[in-house]
Amino acid sequence: MLVRDVMTEKLSAAFAPASLEVIDESHRHEGHAGARPGGQTHFRVRIVSEAFRGKSRLDRHRAVNQALAAEIAGGVHALAIEASAPGEG
Repeated sequence: MLVRDVMTEKLSAAFAPASLEVIDESHRHEGHAGARPGGQTHFRVRIVSEAFRGKSRLDRHRAVNQALAAEIAGGVHALAIEASAPGEG
């Protein structure tokens, strides 16, 4: 299973998002630190969930990082996170 798919499943289970995109941006980092042949090292997560309402940006990022701790420890080199509650711009 692709790392992107595992991340999607874990985030869906943890946050029941209204909207979720997990984008593999590894191709943009070829030749850079942390990049590996075959990619699956650099990701962007865009997630909208009621679970983030009233939480600071830092708390939202910590929650996403905690949900994906195994993937981060297992080879995900970079994770850009855009986390919001429904209705936030």
